[in-house]
Amino acid sequence: MKGYVQVYTGEGKGKTTAAFGLMLRAAGAGLHVYIAQFVKGMEYSELEAIEKLSDLVTIKQYGSGCFIRKAPSQKDIRLAREGYQKVKQIIQAGKHELVILDEANIAIHHNLFSIEELLELIDIRPEHVELVITGRNAHEKLLKKADLVTEMREVKHYYKEGVLARTGIEK
Repeated sequence: MKGYVQVYTGEGKGKTTAAFGLMLRAAGAGLHVYIAQFVKGMEYSELEAIEKLSDLVTIKQYGSGCFIRKAPSQKDIRLAREGYQKVKQIIQAGKHELVILDEANIAIHHNLFSIEELLELIDIRPEHVELVITGRNAHEKLLKKADLVTEMREVKHYYKEGVLARTGIEK
């Protein structure tokens, strides 16, 4: 099966959720999935669920927390660089039919690695590898190179009414 490049971007909620829905479908079909979470280094409920799929799904976090509203630390930069190198190896090996680069757009936006490096991952991937890239602020070069781009747009959100992230729903 031919793999494509999908991008989920935009200011609205649901980018990671959409990618994880695809992961669930792929695992249900017996495909092997690798998820690299850039920027993130916290506990989320999906990590526990994915553990139950560990024979098909691998998830690794390449961040020390979630710095989206502040500058990345040297540790965040180091972890992102290590993650990029690991993902490059994973893609080249071709053993995972689906590779998800969660928040890679944010990593690029904060110069943790370059858009050219991300585009290189697209170029080196074997034809059967589906690549999904999430995060707001997707670079124009990525949008042009992708096969599918979905932009999430916030119309209304209860955060504005003071509702914090709820376990099992938003975290």
